[in-house]
Amino acid sequence: MRLSSLLIPTLSFAAAAGLSLVAASFAVTAIERGSEREVRRTLDVSGMHWAEVTADGLRVTLQGTAPDEATRFAAISLVGGVVDAARVIDDITVPPAEGLAPPRFSAEILRNDRGISISGLIPLSASRDDITDQLQGIARKSRKKVTDLLEAGDYPAPQDWDPAMAFALEALDLLPRAKISVQAGSVSITAIADSAEERSAFESRLTRMAPPQIRISLDIAAPRPVITPFTLRFLISEGGARFDACSAESEESQARILSAARAAGLEGEANCVIGMGVPSPNWADAAELSIQSLAAIGQGSVTIANADITLIAAEGTADSLFDTVVGELETALPEVFALHAVLPTPKADAAAGPPEFTATLSPEGQVQLRGRINDAATRTIADSYAKARFGFDSVYTAARIVDGLPAEWPVRVLAGLEALSYLQRGAVTVTPDSLVLRGMSYNKDAPADIARFLSAKLGEAESYDLDITYEEPPAPEDQPMAPELCQAQLIGVQLDAGKITFEPGSATVEAASGVILDKIAAILEDCGPIRLEIQGHTDSQGREEMNQNLSQARAQSVLNELRARRILTSTYVARGYGESTPIASNDTEEGREANRRIEFKLMLPGTGIGADGKLDADPAETASEESATELAPEPEAPEEPAQTDDSAQETSDQ
Repeated sequence: MRLSSLLIPTLSFAAAAGLSLVAASFAVTAIERGSEREVRRTLDVSGMHWAEVTADGLRVTLQGTAPDEATRFAAISLVGGVVDAARVIDDITVPPAEGLAPPRFSAEILRNDRGISISGLIPLSASRDDITDQLQGIARKSRKKVTDLLEAGDYPAPQDWDPAMAFALEALDLLPRAKISVQAGSVSITAIADSAEERSAFESRLTRMAPPQIRISLDIAAPRPVITPFTLRFLISEGGARFDACSAESEESQARILSAARAAGLEGEANCVIGMGVPSPNWADAAELSIQSLAAIGQGSVTIANADITLIAAEGTADSLFDTVVGELETALPEVFALHAVLPTPKADAAAGPPEFTATLSPEGQVQLRGRINDAATRTIADSYAKARFGFDSVYTAARIVDGLPAEWPVRVLAGLEALSYLQRGAVTVTPDSLVLRGMSYNKDAPADIARFLSAKLGEAESYDLDITYEEPPAPEDQPMAPELCQAQLIGVQLDAGKITFEPGSATVEAASGVILDKIAAILEDCGPIRLEIQGHTDSQGREEMNQNLSQARAQSVLNELRARRILTSTYVARGYGESTPIASNDTEEGREANRRIEFKLMLPGTGIGADGKLDADPAETASEESATELAPEPEAPEEPAQTDDSAQETSDQ
């Protein structure tokens, strides 16, 4: 009994304790689930679906990857408003912030008569001192100064930045007036040349200088020539009408002058140079009136040198006609122009013949001086002047000293020798009344140049006659093959010899293709400094990255083979295009065979227009920014594909 009375209270106490523990456990579980459910609902409403919630007793743990640090902090603050912030455990991760993108590096260099300035942002790794030292060296030649406005950024230099800047500095040394913009992989040049010939020379040299991987843009302008004196010389004879010289200040003025000349009997083409230096805005009016007046007289010549007009009628022209035409012309001419009209009269002693001086220039460059001269001093001057012009060992002087020659005879003799130097062969005859020059020149503008010179030297009242023919200059023996002919011969090799093949699955050129490469090298050796892209192409079998790498390696192998044959390849570049540009379907073996090839892309120098007249796209995207003509056969003829590749390989080996 006593034991039972003690046991009962003990058991009761134990039961109560157990019930308390069970109740507490249920209470904690309820709190955990309630907290977790409420926190999750709050995060979902706020759009933070990335967050995970775990409740462990009174603690609430947040997990997941937040987009950024601000979002992580917002999530913790939001949960702290639902449960006690002390209960929140932050286990959220944030991806590391990406570094700032490097800036776009560029530089602009300006060179003019005041000096050189450079501005822009360049990589810190590009030596600023080296750039300014080179600019100082260029400026020192013309005693100018350099203005440095460059900034440097502490980022790695982008690809092709260094060769672009090196080319820009080399181009600046060549161009005295230019603006050059430099970016990674590209250079844009705006410049001014003194003449069309100089512009062509600049464009040709810059194209050769440019590294193959650098895209270049050229805009070189050549101003109109300055014509001094501004000259027009029109003649009408029994053989027809012609211009010895023609100048105009605009296309409109040129058209008016040529129209008047055709109405006066001019046939065929005529060259009227458009230039600067016109003495009056009424130049076209004066030229039209003068040509019309000469046509009314019938035969003779009219010469306009700046504002001085000399009209010489043919011997035998009626006095009344001459007086009427000259009077009307004097009245109609604009005020600034002065007219000097000459009607030759027959000489009574014409049978005796006037004194004359002659100088002849042979095709071999030998000059002979004969005829009459004033005195020994004048003969010595003429001999020395001729030797200075034509060469010391090329002049033979046999002129005779005669008294009684006109006072202006030495001036006419020296002017005749100077005019003769414009020709490749010919003769000049000086008489008291005229100067006659006949011969041949390689320069189409020689008659105009000579007419301007003689008008300035002899004066408005002096008569001269020009009979100058033009011939094409002989081509230099070492002249490179024309790009169009180079292209045609490369295509011929492709069609006749077939493809260049490679060992299966590799970039090694098969020995059998050596003959084809020898023929291509022989053609390229005669082509001169052309820009050429050697393209590698594959079919679509295999992984794209593998095909890209294989095509690049094969294009480089062909370039190396050409170098081994001593071809100058400084303007060549090898590029792989992988499977990106098929010329046939990859669904058949024949199509895949056609797609496995090497193509040569010839790019013409200058303005970016290829031999086919089309403008290409960027080389990094399709083929080349430079315009070019693909040297590949048509897709319809896979048995004679573009140029080259691995015809002996299995399809799976590319």
